[in-house]
Amino acid sequence: MGVRVGVAGASGYAGGELLRLLAGHPEFDLVTATAHSQAGSAAGAVHPHLSGLDLTLGATTAEAFQDVDLVFLALPHGQSAALAGQLPESVKIVDIGADFRLSDGDAWQRYYGGEHAGTWTYGLPELPGQRERIANSTRVANTGCYAVTTILALAPLIAAGVADPEDVVVVASSGTSGAGKSAKTHLLASEVMGSLSTYKTGRHQHVPEIKQATGATSLSFTPVLAPMPRGILATVTARRATDQDPREVLAAAYATDPFVHVLAEDRWPQTASVSGSNSVHLQATVDADSGRIIAVSASDNLGKGAAGQAVQNANLMFGLPETTGLQIYGVAP
Repeated sequence: MGVRVGVAGASGYAGGELLRLLAGHPEFDLVTATAHSQAGSAAGAVHPHLSGLDLTLGATTAEAFQDVDLVFLALPHGQSAALAGQLPESVKIVDIGADFRLSDGDAWQRYYGGEHAGTWTYGLPELPGQRERIANSTRVANTGCYAVTTILALAPLIAAGVADPEDVVVVASSGTSGAGKSAKTHLLASEVMGSLSTYKTGRHQHVPEIKQATGATSLSFTPVLAPMPRGILATVTARRATDQDPREVLAAAYATDPFVHVLAEDRWPQTASVSGSNSVHLQATVDADSGRIIAVSASDNLGKGAAGQAVQNANLMFGLPETTGLQIYGVAP
């Protein structure tokens, strides 16, 4: 018998991706999964790609997770804290929501509203020293999808002093699954197909998370909804502070990381290359006209941006190789 695992909020896109990854994990045994409106439904009925998975979604209560070793919380922002507070300390938790990511309560109130629930270990292993902190934690806050894609491109550049933390601009496009599974008019196929649109312009909730993890002090972030189901492509620009090559800085920072790949100089990231994987592809250069640094990052918002990252963190929490049960390579075409 391996590690007994439960998933709260299994009916959403991130929850469904968690079920898929856990069903193939060699050390984690998926024993329970819950939902709200879909409680009582078979997992394969809610997620047709999981037909054959012998699992019925139950109601989301603390009692549903009393006999597990690990719980993934894939609940809407603001709903994780109440359930987490009812679970025994012996149960390890990875929260995919935003409830415990921020250390600044004022930032939480400004971008999310309501009372700040507290701060857990931040779940991005590639940040310096973070693997050890995650491995020694029983409560881990997973990254946001835009956040991880941006942080991995930006953090080493600021840490090395090559990028000015006071002048950072990010434009990032995301697939529609990043907006969740709830029916919304602006996410109808006829509204999305053949169109790009910005949203939450100038006030996106991942801004304080990115600043917290990278040391950026001024960040302009523009999210773009793209007509595709999954994937994020982030273009990060910053004023150049030294003459170091930004690509070489990224390559040195991630030389031993299994999921972060700095591409050859003549190649640029694309979302299709990381689809279905837990990897992030990076590239960086210096703009010939402005002299600004340009770093481009691609990830799967349901993989490294959510469920894959959560499994990577859980692997570390249970002393497993962090790549266990995860794909380094994407699916093509």
